[in-house]
Amino acid sequence: MVKPKTEEEIELLRENAIIVSKTLAEVGKWVAPGVTTARLNEVAETFIRDHGAVPSFLGFEGFPAATCMSVNDVVVHGFPSDYVLKEGDIVSADIGTLYKGYNGDSAYTFPVGEVDAATRKLLDVTKASLYKGIEAAVAGARTGDIGHAVQSYAESFGFSVVRELEGHGLGKEMHEAPGVPNYGRQGHGARLPEGLVICIEPMINAGGRGVYLARNGWAVHTSDHKKSAHFELTVVVRHGHAEQLSTFDYIESTGK
Repeated sequence: MVKPKTEEEIELLRENAIIVSKTLAEVGKWVAPGVTTARLNEVAETFIRDHGAVPSFLGFEGFPAATCMSVNDVVVHGFPSDYVLKEGDIVSADIGTLYKGYNGDSAYTFPVGEVDAATRKLLDVTKASLYKGIEAAVAGARTGDIGHAVQSYAESFGFSVVRELEGHGLGKEMHEAPGVPNYGRQGHGARLPEGLVICIEPMINAGGRGVYLARNGWAVHTSDHKKSAHFELTVVVRHGHAEQLSTFDYIESTGK
């Protein structure tokens, strides 16, 4: 059931969103060749707890870490590990919080050192496709309008949209209705009411859109092992525009 949030609930979700946004920025300070993804996870968990929140991913349906750290061809849900980041890698940090009974959820894909032009284009287009989706998240529109905006933009650059995974509503539960696919037809899908809080999160592949699930039951890889990027923001559906709750401003002020 699609449930709009009250303004009081939106303010609690905003508090979570700011914690997540600042956590991502803290992680970004540590992203560099020679650093393990386990270390990035430690940085995130410490920051979240130091700000009075709990990492909501830890233990969720058995997930073993506080964050998802997905490197190169891992689309989402990568386990933090002893993998040492290398120059030219990319790493998607997906982070969730639970604070005052509500959730926060955002993701950002960081370049590790200098990346090649093709990888930089993948990152830039994926992030831009997210903002295209946000522009479509207005009261009275439908989830298909968001998906169409993301898909048409990303595919115009020759990239592929992952279809097995999607964005979602957010509130007291980490995943609420409606699902928010990154592909679709305009005018189709669930209608978006004023006050609905959703996470829009394009997952865009450099190669084909095919993916497979790793043996650990969590990590999703590209079938052709080409890189994949993932960016996610939490927004409130409003009349005429969407209001961002989470932000990349803290990250981008550091030059990432």
